[in-house]
Amino acid sequence: MPSTFVAKGAEAYETSMGRWSRRLAAPFLDFAGVPPRGRVLDAGCGTGSLTLALADHPGLEAIEAIDFEENFVAALRSRTDDARVRAQQGDVCALPYEDKTFDAVYSLLVLHFVSDANRAAREMHRVLKSGAIAAAAVWSYDGMPSWRLFWDTVRAIEPEASGKGVPSGRRPLTAEGELREVFENAGFTGIAETRLTITMDYASFEDFWLPKVYGQGTFATYFDGLPKARRDRLRDALKAAYLAGGGDDGPRGFESFAFAVRGTA
Repeated sequence: MPSTFVAKGAEAYETSMGRWSRRLAAPFLDFAGVPPRGRVLDAGCGTGSLTLALADHPGLEAIEAIDFEENFVAALRSRTDDARVRAQQGDVCALPYEDKTFDAVYSLLVLHFVSDANRAAREMHRVLKSGAIAAAAVWSYDGMPSWRLFWDTVRAIEPEASGKGVPSGRRPLTAEGELREVFENAGFTGIAETRLTITMDYASFEDFWLPKVYGQGTFATYFDGLPKARRDRLRDALKAAYLAGGGDDGPRGFESFAFAVRGTA
């Protein structure tokens, strides 16, 4: 089943989101827990932020990683020579593994992009051994202030951009309780939920601006098609927003959070 995530290559993903998924991986695993040994799955591995964090656990015997985007899988393969890691292209809504295969299954920043999150969660449950843990996390719609700042400013300056690479509303699962409900519907028990908080740090306005324009999604096509005067007007408005109306350009930090759940098969 197709993903609703618009990928534009591993490098674009790294600058726009990969750096934040790397930062989120540690607190996510602290919450989820990692078995002392056995075989685990990273369902929707992207370029490998969580997979490589799992590889820091020497007791694990096998780390499977799967993603819908072949170029993400290739990027992960290029980032590790750990013999325990096996990355392949595939669909988290139709996992290519036998029932009761894994000692833990994880899905970091994925389920709000799949075409059928309930089906994906059922697949995670299916491939888990009885009593094993699954965990997932998704960004909160209200928990990414830097992204809201960017898109709200774009909509204010270029209202016709809505629906042309600019999000027109929140994604499924990005409100409190929705991810828990998906796990409940999939048959998990003992479900726990929390918020995971990180700081999205930007070195400068350029570090804030460029990855969002030319990172994932289709906004770059709309932006590049604007007359130069409108591109400049939009950039100036975004810079003013980043600088909070004044002050010198430089580092800014935005506290951001994701919803996370874990449950037992």
